[in-house]
Amino acid sequence: MRKLACLLAMVLLPGLAGAADVTLGLMDAEVDLGDKASLQRGAKYFVNYCWGCHSLKYLRYQRLSRDLDIPDELVEKYLIWDGSKISAPMTNAMRAKQAKDWFGTAAPDLTLVTRRHDGGLNLSRGADWVYTFLNSFYRDDESPTGVNNLLLPNAAMPHVLWRLQGTAEPIYKPADPHTPGSSQREVVGIRLVEGVGALSEAEYHRMTRDIVNFLVYASEPFKSTRKALGVPVLFFLIVFLAIIYLLKREYWKDVH
Repeated sequence: MRKLACLLAMVLLPGLAGAADVTLGLMDAEVDLGDKASLQRGAKYFVNYCWGCHSLKYLRYQRLSRDLDIPDELVEKYLIWDGSKISAPMTNAMRAKQAKDWFGTAAPDLTLVTRRHDGGLNLSRGADWVYTFLNSFYRDDESPTGVNNLLLPNAAMPHVLWRLQGTAEPIYKPADPHTPGSSQREVVGIRLVEGVGALSEAEYHRMTRDIVNFLVYASEPFKSTRKALGVPVLFFLIVFLAIIYLLKREYWKDVH
């Protein structure tokens, strides 16, 4: 079933009409690691739609169970499909050779995908990049997968969520009449259609936000705990510094 989910995305949908225009630009993923319900939904969506090709080899099921308040028995029943123990990392069954034969390249591990695209400065940028990527597929009859991506042209990944979102139509840049040989094949936006996929546009956006939210969590599971500990630790250091300063004054008062 996991392999089938990847291969089904190669099926093309017919042309669409009556849509809203979407142009290139990073979208706000609105990441909220405190939203446990979103993280739980994101884990479910990832296992059902992404895990067949991609892995999270730096995250263990047991850690996910503890952090997201999902009982071990539910994790074993609904999130572990290959018989792995709950203490195992979230690897998948697809081999690199199979992925390369089917898609031209091995599917990357996604544990650190949101950090990979953060630009090294803005940590939210990586989440916005992945979120925009998931919302930027459009029909391309010349592509081996039948789709292309506005944010990452010629991506090997098929649109595995097309049944839920539907397929968008490309918007081409008009040819320049003053430039001989100019082409109309440059895509500058995509045209979305409401009601074509199984989900509405708002529902699909929420779903992809949940997936990205989960991927941000997977990239650093300790982040929420680290941020929660930050304020008490800083308060302790400030109080400790004040005590040390007063102690220093007490020791040195006779020297002066």
